[in-house]
Amino acid sequence: MSIKINYLNKTGSLSSSNLVLFANEKFNISSVKENLSDTEYSYINDLLKTSDLKKNLFVFEVSSKKKIILISIKSNLKTSDVENLGAEFYGRINHGKNSDYFIISESISSKQNNFLGHFLHGLKLKSYEFKKYKTKKDTRLISINVIGNKNKPSSQTQLKFKAIEEGTFYARDLVSEPGNILHPDEYARRIGSLRKDGLKVNIYDEKKLKKMGMNALLGVGQGSIRGSYLVTMEWNGAKNNSKPLAFVGKGVCFDTGGYSLKPAKFMEDMTYDMAGSAAVVGLMKNLALRKAKINAVGVVGLVENMVSGNAQRPGDIVKSYSGKTIEILNTDAEGRLVLADALTFTEEKFKPKFIIDLATLTGAIIVCLGSEYAGLFSNDDNLSKKIFDAGEKVEEKVWRMPLHKNYDKLMNSKNADVQNINYVGGAGSTTAAQFLQRFIIKNTPWAHLDIAGMAFSKYGGALNSSGATGFGVRLLNQLVEENYE
Repeated sequence: MSIKINYLNKTGSLSSSNLVLFANEKFNISSVKENLSDTEYSYINDLLKTSDLKKNLFVFEVSSKKKIILISIKSNLKTSDVENLGAEFYGRINHGKNSDYFIISESISSKQNNFLGHFLHGLKLKSYEFKKYKTKKDTRLISINVIGNKNKPSSQTQLKFKAIEEGTFYARDLVSEPGNILHPDEYARRIGSLRKDGLKVNIYDEKKLKKMGMNALLGVGQGSIRGSYLVTMEWNGAKNNSKPLAFVGKGVCFDTGGYSLKPAKFMEDMTYDMAGSAAVVGLMKNLALRKAKINAVGVVGLVENMVSGNAQRPGDIVKSYSGKTIEILNTDAEGRLVLADALTFTEEKFKPKFIIDLATLTGAIIVCLGSEYAGLFSNDDNLSKKIFDAGEKVEEKVWRMPLHKNYDKLMNSKNADVQNINYVGGAGSTTAAQFLQRFIIKNTPWAHLDIAGMAFSKYGGALNSSGATGFGVRLLNQLVEENYE
């Protein structure tokens, strides 16, 4: 099924068309009376008198061919509330046939900036489905026709929303792909195709990575027949040499756990262990499409953590790109090894204004925060506050968790500089973040987002159906737009 949005200055008679009208929170419909026949007005008015007006919208079937959808605009709505309202509207019109709906833009009376733009944005985000491998295709089309120029989003605003949607959907597509399709070789190829959007893409293969000394990343992927890669995406939109904003993502395309094997139950979900990298790729695509006026770089490490005669063993010691040695006590604590090399490389090569990494890193963060918040760990209070505030505005929420030097003793190794897991127990997410912090060598402002509970939803959320959420794209776009453009 697809959604098409049309903006029309005028149209013919709407007497037999599905209408979408907006009213105040008390559902006073006198302001939209001119859009209704006398019979329709009386019918709806009578039903409203006995209805629960706490609802956000009502669907009135005034004939076999016509619906009138009445939506309440409550006072003090946040932009995220408006987007959720658009998603709720989509849920009420997503039925089993082609349909057209006509939104009367003049019925919108709201002080909320760009109400209609956010409403339609929420609708589009909610409409996403991954049905690429269904043999029976859903050919339904829902047309949303906006009548009139009042409250119409500007062309620039439409472009911005479209770029965010495309970036988010691209991230969701990547996470949704099965492991036999989106292995590291294919993933690197797909990122390379984003050059057409204006990104400068460099792909470092195993031969180059070995020469560079990225043994932590390479160790994770050495058990797979697929290649391992580090891929950089650069967007230069500031037209100057200002330091870029850097975003780093964990891209473990499939995670068996290696010799520290995961339980078989739900292992199929480990196709989404590359969701951190997908958020970075989706964000960079979005920034390029909307021609963001900043310099930014995305860096992703792409590997497959498999079991074979060549796979990494518990007890192995590797030398990271930073020069620090790491003892591998658990091969299922692999994401931090990928990020360790990627973080040091990003800091050294690009000398960024800040680094934000995203990763489905620990199950412990789900124990802490469930599927409501991502865990935020940072060495910089100012950056943390900006990320938190951005998350609140787009409802991709984060919660700051502690980092402290006293946790270092849990990650110190007897045989190397650091070990990759805390075997004493407890503080699983914090010790993982504490591990990553050791690979920020030059005290660059840095934040780590553990998105293990947010990247994939079994039941769906306000702006997504069940499956991949694309968490991080909208959050980081808001951070950039609000603070750095």
